[in-house]
Amino acid sequence: CFRHHHDERILRDAGIVGMGGAGFPTHVKLSPPKDKKIDYVIINGAECEPYLTSDHRVMLEYPDLVIYGLRAVMKVFSLQSGYIGIETNKPDAVEVLKEQAKKYNGIEVVQMQTKYPQGAEKQVIKAVANREVPSGGLPADAGAIVINIDTAVSIAIAIKTGMPVVRRIVTVAGDAVTDPKNLEIRLGMSFREIFEASGGFSSEPGKIIMGGPMMGMAQFSLDVPAIKGTSALLALTMPDEVFAEDTACIRCGKCVKACPMKLMPLYLNLYAIKKDWDMCEKYNITDCMECGACSYLCPGKQH
Repeated sequence: CFRHHHDERILRDAGIVGMGGAGFPTHVKLSPPKDKKIDYVIINGAECEPYLTSDHRVMLEYPDLVIYGLRAVMKVFSLQSGYIGIETNKPDAVEVLKEQAKKYNGIEVVQMQTKYPQGAEKQVIKAVANREVPSGGLPADAGAIVINIDTAVSIAIAIKTGMPVVRRIVTVAGDAVTDPKNLEIRLGMSFREIFEASGGFSSEPGKIIMGGPMMGMAQFSLDVPAIKGTSALLALTMPDEVFAEDTACIRCGKCVKACPMKLMPLYLNLYAIKKDWDMCEKYNITDCMECGACSYLCPGKQH
């Protein structure tokens, strides 16, 4: 049974953070200012980045723990209803969780449009609750809390067993990986060990990325440990033309059209190069979620 007055201590002591990659402490997320009324709790099962399938596997393997984690967070805010947002390209996960949700009152599985970056908190809140987080604000400002799938499972494990976060599910993929798969790993395992558990490299990788190809971070070594935010390890072969020099911005507007936060990436890039942070702030750089859509589409390889 989830004891309301112990919730923050349980989650803090278990070391539970956002397992989607950001690593934000969950006990802080579940303790918003008293003037922020939370009436939407959403489990984020969008997983919109290419290659990533760890959350999908978790939904299929541990639907009972996903629901348990959701119900625990609902109890924190004394809510009778909670939501699980899943993209429509995961019909098996939708079916499994809908079946599991039938055992409880007030839990709804919401199907979201399959698109990038649907998995970002603000996009999930818009899709599920039809609310917009104000500029520079947090989900709590829209009365919502968004929890990652594996975070919900970690909450359930901590409450049920007392076990802190010592494991997570990692997608190992990419065209340079021999046997792509999802692995349950212990935190602290080296990237080298994890790739070896997937059969090693089928060809020499040009880039190793921790996370997805759009928002992940390139790695300089395999001898570094997996952390709580290691949602994926990608080994990609990279054609030479990828590293071509940037050309001038031609003001084509593709980045502006693509930006999910309605920013102007061409100006943010210009002012960032000039280190004019005041103008960056004026153009709302704090609303940028670093989704990479602007960079991916740019014909001049800017940003």
